[in-house]
Amino acid sequence: MALLKVNNIEAYYDDVIEAIRGISIEVEEGQIVTVLGSNGAGKTTLLHSISRLLDDDQPEKGTIEFRGRWIHRMDPEKIVVLGISQVPEGRQLFPKLTVMENLRMGSFVRRRDPDVKKDYDRVLEYFPVLKQKKNQRAETLSGGEQQMVAISRALMSRPKLLLLDEPSLGLAPLVVEDIFKIIKKINEEGTAILLVEQNAHLAFSVADYGYILENGRIVLSDTTEWLMKQEDVKEFYLGLAREVSVKGYKRYKRKKRWR
Repeated sequence: MALLKVNNIEAYYDDVIEAIRGISIEVEEGQIVTVLGSNGAGKTTLLHSISRLLDDDQPEKGTIEFRGRWIHRMDPEKIVVLGISQVPEGRQLFPKLTVMENLRMGSFVRRRDPDVKKDYDRVLEYFPVLKQKKNQRAETLSGGEQQMVAISRALMSRPKLLLLDEPSLGLAPLVVEDIFKIIKKINEEGTAILLVEQNAHLAFSVADYGYILENGRIVLSDTTEWLMKQEDVKEFYLGLAREVSVKGYKRYKRKKRWR
């Protein structure tokens, strides 16, 4: 049985604008599944539909099943308790709160769990820089550090499924590389991940399976190994310009290593 099943859902903004149309996806236990698509394709709406962060009556059609339970009409906080946690696009931290206070907000649903302290230690091991800045307010951190806090906060609810919305957005390449190494490690330690990402190279480097969205519909899906071989995917998502950029970045890293 799949961990997550999204079945033919449709969602609208303002009850008029159709954002996603008949989308069906699955995430298996232990998988990293990526969703690719241009701006406005419906990627974030899909994640918000799963987390129930849209209007109360959204998704308007279809069903969402998590660990054998229907969740498409469940309250968002109950979905977190069941085991789904989302890292939103743009981080959306509590800016006036410290790093540790943001993490405590993530563990709110587990406030009586004696193992919470172990998870504080665990997420700070993922991101050692946060241990040094645990009493610093979130608004004073760099963009990369804020993304680390956002991921750590989501992990504090101990999710079975982590939803990541554009984790590389606006970050320097070296920071992105470090964050994606941790994403891979989190998955290897047992957390399934649904990853929305515009950088196909990054997404394909960690994901097992991929879906491509265009105008609110899935137009292609398969293993990432298969998708990378398709001419349309190579042209639109793994284009020559980006390949040159990646090669340039690797050369830069090699030079820096030997300085």
